[in-house]
Amino acid sequence: MHPELVPPDSLDGQDEKAINVWKTEFDVVSTLRKAGHEVQPLGVQHELQPIREAVETWKPDVVFNLLEEFHSETAYDQNVASYLELLRVPYTGCNPRGLILARGKALAKKLVAFHRIRTPAFAVVPRGRAVRRPARLSFPLIVKSANEHASVGIAQASVVDSDEKLVERVTFVHERLGTEALVEQYVGGRELYVGVLGNDRLTVLPPWELRFGTMEESATPIATARVKHDLEYQEKWGITEGAAKDLPPAVEAALPNICKRIYRTIELDGYARLDFRLATTGELYFLEANPNPEIAEKEEFARSAKHAGIGYADLLQRICRLGIQRTGVVTE
Repeated sequence: MHPELVPPDSLDGQDEKAINVWKTEFDVVSTLRKAGHEVQPLGVQHELQPIREAVETWKPDVVFNLLEEFHSETAYDQNVASYLELLRVPYTGCNPRGLILARGKALAKKLVAFHRIRTPAFAVVPRGRAVRRPARLSFPLIVKSANEHASVGIAQASVVDSDEKLVERVTFVHERLGTEALVEQYVGGRELYVGVLGNDRLTVLPPWELRFGTMEESATPIATARVKHDLEYQEKWGITEGAAKDLPPAVEAALPNICKRIYRTIELDGYARLDFRLATTGELYFLEANPNPEIAEKEEFARSAKHAGIGYADLLQRICRLGIQRTGVVTE
């Protein structure tokens, strides 16, 4: 995990805002300990040596990988997974190839589109390249980083309705985030998340929905960084999430198969969350895949699992088992 997210042993004296920062790490560590595991939290960010030393001296049965960046670069998360593979130590979550394919949002969209899975029309604007809107893209559009995650850089200004605003937002992504810009057709409708658990045999969790509350009356309903992570903002606008209800029967019936096809196409394993937009016309659009998603007990992945009858401790146990099974290690 990130060094700044190594959690305390207890929540005593901690306020809600502080807990929200490292809740995932605390939930995983404390739950695994309660289940009888020996757990050693390890903060890693700029050197790989601590990982090697812990593997050699502590000899873990499995590494629970909660690291989402290395050298403060999200694109380097796959390198840590690769290093664990070179050390021949089992680890949880997605393999390096799946992390790479999912991180490249444009490539992931091309792969799933080849398999006839609907995704919004898009274009990529490389850094240093003039912004020219392709004729196939009509307003409104949404501008994102082509490879950042966790809604980094996404705000209300990301949805644009003119070429002038498009240039302005692409420039923001290029200069402030330092990445290529993904320009995508904005799809109005419902925001759906579907968790998938497994390596070869897959379990598709019940679809979950991000509900924008009263925000829809005054702003474009999109999953900005504030919508996802700011507790005060969520309370102000009545933003909630829960099991998706009243889905069109055809969509509900097709979702499990669509999710399995996407998961396998992008070569994911362990666990992942797939993000969709259900348009007001009833069409389902795949947005992006998130391997190793937020796994805190009260977040959507774990809550969706609980809705399917998989308790939090059991969920973490399954994730550990999947990491061990992938290496072919035989356990009791």
